[in-house]
Amino acid sequence: MGYKVKVGLEMHCEISETNTKVFSSARNSYSVVPNENISPVDMAFPGILPVVNKEAVRMSLMASMVLNCKQPKYMYFLRKNYYYPDLPKGYQLTQNPPYETVGMMGYVDFECDGEEKRVRIDNIHLEEDAASLDHLYDVSTIDYNRAGVPLLELVTMPDIASADEAVAFLEHMRSVYQYLGISEADSKKGQIRCDVNISIMDETLEDIPANWGTKVEIKNVNSFGGVRDAINYEVKRQTKCKEEGTYDTEVEQETRRWDEESGTTIRMRSKVDAIDYKYFVEPNIPKFKLSEDWLEEIKKSIPELAYDRKKRYIKEYGLSEYDSDILVKEKKVSDFFEDTVKLGTDPKEACNWVNGMILSYLNYNLITMDEFFMTPDMLHDLIKLIDDKTISSKQGKEVFAKVLEQKKEPMQIVKDEGMMQITDSSSIESIVDEVISENPNVVESYDPANPKALDFFIGQVMKKTRGKANPTMAYNMMKEKLDNLKK
Repeated sequence: MGYKVKVGLEMHCEISETNTKVFSSARNSYSVVPNENISPVDMAFPGILPVVNKEAVRMSLMASMVLNCKQPKYMYFLRKNYYYPDLPKGYQLTQNPPYETVGMMGYVDFECDGEEKRVRIDNIHLEEDAASLDHLYDVSTIDYNRAGVPLLELVTMPDIASADEAVAFLEHMRSVYQYLGISEADSKKGQIRCDVNISIMDETLEDIPANWGTKVEIKNVNSFGGVRDAINYEVKRQTKCKEEGTYDTEVEQETRRWDEESGTTIRMRSKVDAIDYKYFVEPNIPKFKLSEDWLEEIKKSIPELAYDRKKRYIKEYGLSEYDSDILVKEKKVSDFFEDTVKLGTDPKEACNWVNGMILSYLNYNLITMDEFFMTPDMLHDLIKLIDDKTISSKQGKEVFAKVLEQKKEPMQIVKDEGMMQITDSSSIESIVDEVISENPNVVESYDPANPKALDFFIGQVMKKTRGKANPTMAYNMMKEKLDNLKK
């Protein structure tokens, strides 16, 4: 029997670009120092009063609009009651999914393997993040820096049909958050986490809720690679369950976790359809109306997103779809390219350097664009040195490496290393004549019809000038003189 895969995602993304947390005045900033960014509100001290961060609400509504969701008329928050060590209050301030959240019933279009896919959005809601726990050998520690950080939870319908589609969707959403200026969306900083809901169904049945298989939830997968591997493993596990009769031929509804070391999902607990969190409206945050003027203002502030940039690169700059896809994947890479082009650099040349040398350097050294020493101005200057024939394209790569190694400007490297090309025609001509006079036997055997016949002579010119002679000028001059000698 064949099976159809049904995947729904609950994607959590921290809003990292506000100055303070969502309900407190504590600094909203990633820190490796535990418990550095906290306030009495985050720690649930007696007498605390939450205050809503307007900027976090604005960013949430902007994301909602991009996801084609319906926005609510009023904003209010609920207490979601449950106790856990990473929630000092014993409840979480959240919204009321799927009803009256910052975004309801939308959809997202994205590309996967060259095909356009659509995933329906159940809701997106704004809430506070919990603290982070570190489980050591014989003790667990709590870092409250993350407690109260504004968090967007995006809940999809089970419209995703494979692990590759799930990862393509998550990459698309990470790009959306980055381009909107909402979040760095850096999984290494714990800013993105994902719960994965998976079921399989008989592929011959009609795709309606009544025929969907039993849903299994995998909690807190914190990398896109982990999402892919967890889905692929779970599909195999559930298929084996059904075919071998495990759990009385039915997959059990349960919550599992992804274990990277073993490459398996591990049972945590059974799961019921609805957990009674005893929601009730947060009494310390008054319900407030969202004005049409403010919503319109937010809509007008939505910047150009990756998909739009890609189309513009293809249309205005003549870049290929492949190159454009690479450029827009990471906003900071795309911004670097944009800034380089604005300085007057040819877009195709800038693209070749960014997609080639720069991305290779970032990947090899495992760094981000924030940690990259070279600026758009430096890249512009380097390309100009090559275009002006001050240095050769081969030397350009050497300069690139030395700029990053020595932390100097490209022109300074060229001067320090004595790399400037000889472009004076009389100087090159004298060296060409010298090479011809020193090699009469090779001149005698020269064949103008053989394209490689000039290689020896050009090599001698470059050797005498230590690679500084303009290769095009040297080639043309040498060919003309040798051809004339053969007439």
